[in-house]
This record gives sequence, C-alpha cells and structure tokens, in this order.
Amino acid sequence: MGQAFGCLQVDQSNVAIKENFGKFADVLEPGCHFLPWCLGSQVAGYLSLRVQQLDVHCETKTKDNVFVTVVASIQYRALAEKASDAFYKLSNTREQIQAYVFDVIRASVPKLNLDDVFEQKNDIAKSVEQELEKAMSMYGYEIVQTLIVDIEPDVHVKRAMNEINAASRMRVAANEKAEAEKILQIKHAEGDAESKYLAGLGIARQRQAIVDGLRDSVLAFSVNVPGTTAKDVMDMVLVTQYFDTMKEIGASSKSSSVFIPHGPGAVRDISSQIRDGLLQAQNAPQ
Repeated sequence: MGQAFGCLQVDQSNVAIKENFGKFADVLEPGCHFLPWCLGSQVAGYLSLRVQQLDVHCETKTKDNVFVTVVASIQYRALAEKASDAFYKLSNTREQIQAYVFDVIRASVPKLNLDDVFEQKNDIAKSVEQELEKAMSMYGYEIVQTLIVDIEPDVHVKRAMNEINAASRMRVAANEKAEAEKILQIKHAEGDAESKYLAGLGIARQRQAIVDGLRDSVLAFSVNVPGTTAKDVMDMVLVTQYFDTMKEIGASSKSSSVFIPHGPGAVRDISSQIRDGLLQAQNAPQ
C-alpha cells in the first residue's frame, strides 16, 4: 500500500536496492523512503546485514587413506558499504562459499594423517577463513568466523580406533594389576620369612630354657641327695615326663594319637639314647 503512494519502509538490519528504469540507483538504509514509481523508481530487492551461518559437510581422504567428513561452520554477513556488490555480483552466495570451503579442505586434509587432522583442526579453520576472506571481500561479504566443529571418520575406522584405545587401556590395567599382585606376594613372603624367623627364635629359647632347667635340677638334686649321679637324676626326670605325657593324653577326650606297643622298660632305652646323643654332641669337634 505504501509503494502505491510512493513510500517505502526498510526494516532494521536490512537495506533495499533502488533502481531507476532497471539501472542501479541507490542503497536505501533502514527507515522510510520516497519512491516515485511513476518516474521509473523501484525496489529490486532487499539485502540482510545480519550475520548468517552456513554449515558445510565435506567428505575427503587423509594421508593414511581414511575417509572423513569434516563439518565447517562459516559465519558471514554482507557489508552495507558494498551492498550493491553483494546483491548483483553473486547469484547464490551459499553455494559460492561452500565451493571455496570444499576447495581448501580437500587441499589441506589429504596432506595430514588422521590423528594430525584432529590436532590441527584450528589450522585448517584458519586456512579456510583466510581463503574465504580473500575471495568474498570482492563480492561485498565479510567472513566473521570459521570453525571446524566436527571431524567424523568412517564408522568402521571409528570402531577400530575405539577398540585400539580400549585394548591399550586394558593392557595398562593388566600391568598395574600384575604389579600389585607382585607387591602382595613379596610382602606375604617377607611376612612369612619374618614369622618363621621369630618362631625359630622362640623354639631355640624354649629349648635353651629346658636345657637350663634340667641342668639346674640335676645339680640341685645331686647336692641335696648324696650318692646320686647325674644319670640317676636324668632317668628320673625322663620317667616323670613320660608319665606326665601319658596322663595328658588320657585326660583329653578329643586327642588323636597313635600308640606304638612299648613297656615301661623302654624308657631306659630312650634315656640311654638321649644321654648318648648329648654326650656325642659334647664330644663333637667345635
């Protein structure tokens, strides 16, 4: 209705392209403008000055022959001072930008291995931005930002990479587990050795105390009972210990013992064997 009376409204963040009889005349900024259509003035179209975003999915191959899909996000906008170039010089801005992105990515990624592509994605984005800025500036567009937002290898390659990573972590875990078991075994062996050493000391001290007690008993008995010899005292001690042992075995209801046929006279043989053993030990060369 406004154009019928020669008035035109241009919204904020937009510009209108004015033509006179089909020839470019002016760029109309936001606001109200007088447009006498009867004098051949008309609006050829509108151009947005807002930042726009284009996501480009580019499939390419790396140096180690792995196909990947690189997703680049391009943010761009038309320049108000070059609105005529942006409106007239390009018929399809998005396809033009996409073509430049394909060209740069497919020239950069094949020079890199797959792992390097992930590590150098910022360098790839910078290369794309520089090429786009140089190419699109002559068409009245500014490249605000270029981002490589995703790198997607082939699904089979991705699965293989995950399996390699999982195997590597399992190998590290197995090494750590084996090292922990080794430490436990070493500590257990050290504890067992220490326990046996202390048990040996206890047995040695026990036997030493028994020997000392027997010696003191023999000496005391020989002094207090005139006419007795050490042999008589040892025989009496052995007989006493023999009967004490038999008493303890008989008093226990849960004992499991193996009895060998013998008589009281066997104690004399036992005492003779012990005495001979002690005498041999005393006469042994040091």
